[in-house]
Amino acid sequence: MAFFGASSTATNVSSAPEKDVEVADPPPDSISSLSFCPVADFLAVGSWDNNVRIYEVGQNGQTQGKAMYGHQAPVLSVCWNKEGNKVISGGGDNAARIFDIQTGQAQQVAQHDAPIKVVKWLETPQGSILATGSWDKTIRYWDMRTPNPVSTVQLPERCYTLDVSYPLMVVGTAERHVQIFNLTNPTTPFKTMMSPLKWQTRVISCFPNGTGFAMGSVEGRVAIQYVDEKDSQNNFSFKCHRRDQSPTTKDQSLVFAVNDINFHPIHGTFSTCGSDGTINFWDKDSRTRLKSMSLHSLRLVYVLTTIVIAFDPRPGPVSSSAFSRNGSIFAYAVSYDWSKGHSGNTPGHPNKLMLHPVKEDEVKKRTQKR
Repeated sequence: MAFFGASSTATNVSSAPEKDVEVADPPPDSISSLSFCPVADFLAVGSWDNNVRIYEVGQNGQTQGKAMYGHQAPVLSVCWNKEGNKVISGGGDNAARIFDIQTGQAQQVAQHDAPIKVVKWLETPQGSILATGSWDKTIRYWDMRTPNPVSTVQLPERCYTLDVSYPLMVVGTAERHVQIFNLTNPTTPFKTMMSPLKWQTRVISCFPNGTGFAMGSVEGRVAIQYVDEKDSQNNFSFKCHRRDQSPTTKDQSLVFAVNDINFHPIHGTFSTCGSDGTINFWDKDSRTRLKSMSLHSLRLVYVLTTIVIAFDPRPGPVSSSAFSRNGSIFAYAVSYDWSKGHSGNTPGHPNKLMLHPVKEDEVKKRTQKR
């Protein structure tokens, strides 16, 4: 473990609560994963620089780096345990590690035969379990009291995304496979399907009430899917994170990957962020976009307030995002998202960690029309 940011000035938003705030001392490489602590305003950040950073967000908006620990390869996923005193991470070193906030110690707790793409902490009636999804085409469940997995589930392809809203767990893999689990029987999917989206699955996020999930693809689409067949009439998909090349070529849109989807913990609305440098808030029940934010406008505000003359109109991709425990803060990462592969990782890509103060009218559900 190492502390960081001790000599830097903490970012303070109390004087400008309406503006998005840039966090001091962000990772120097692509940001892969964000996760807020469930009991306090701590933010865990995983990066391609092989490290996990933990920031504290103060009551009046200031941020400070508190701790950092490392993997031996890029960190691809971070999450917290229920008590909020441990951070779990998985990475390209095929390992999952757990960091104890109180002791400042990190230790390896899981191993795969290929990179671990997703880590999720599960609270079950039998106790706490760590689920790890890997490119070795397996999910493994780990009891922290034993060194070996308590069970292993074979997947049809590499795990790209996984989310849990107990007892629902949904896994998206390569080749558009989707496997749906009831965690009362965690070793066998009760439903297997192909993605309703025609292109590669990028992210899956379960509804907070566990009745379904949202999934996003590399082709700028999101699908809303209910688990129970009686609710299937409510399934739908929609286009997002697309941009018309010009007003006269609306049938020739530029298409961008949907990088992350997060549900608001209070209102049940959700966010999407994409490679086009935009963030949207949505209400799935009224099928309405509640708010859209573009890094074009956000960056212009930043430039004007710091009296910088140079202005780069090209927005960076939004690679990851997260709501805080009460939904009052929306964190998002502006960094390269690997949507264009290794060749797209050219010099000059920004690496910024931003905090957006959430207003209720941005995320509150709309009244459905009858």
